[in-house]
Amino acid sequence: MSRIGKKPIEVPSGVDVKIEGKKITVKGPKGTMERTIHPNIDVVMEGSVINVTRPDDSNENKALHGLTRTLVANMVEGVTKGFTKNLEINGVGYRAAKQGKDLVMNLGYSHQVIMPEIPGITIEVPAPNKIVISGCDKEMVGQFAAEVRAKRPPEPYKGKGIKYDYEVIRRKEGKAGKGA
Repeated sequence: MSRIGKKPIEVPSGVDVKIEGKKITVKGPKGTMERTIHPNIDVVMEGSVINVTRPDDSNENKALHGLTRTLVANMVEGVTKGFTKNLEINGVGYRAAKQGKDLVMNLGYSHQVIMPEIPGITIEVPAPNKIVISGCDKEMVGQFAAEVRAKRPPEPYKGKGIKYDYEVIRRKEGKAGKGA
């Protein structure tokens, strides 16, 4: 069996889980999430524990088993704790600000880069060079953070650009350092 798929999912108090056929609805203090699962996979709630099972050991069902368990666990964690991604901006004159519901960034272009806040995502700018993206859907938070980072990815020579707070930029020597 899948090592991840066979682990039971503990449902904390204050979280309401409804399983109607192949549709799972998880409601908690941070919000509500819905997902339709693959027809081959079964999700069963026993007390305050969710178990995910598969019909046989075919490769497709093995992959779907672990995937479905992880998606359901992320839904439960998202409505209780939520997910966050922290971004850092490096570079002279590079900065971010929040104007209303929009994230406005100066990234060395001739224009400002404006990204509107999407439903389910919260953007905070605690400092001009820090951006915090949070929400209850892990997939949406990660996708939005990747889109923000893609506006000016970090470059290896001076390290300028937008990077995740845990990311390490491998620096390169310029052409002046090669000749010696």
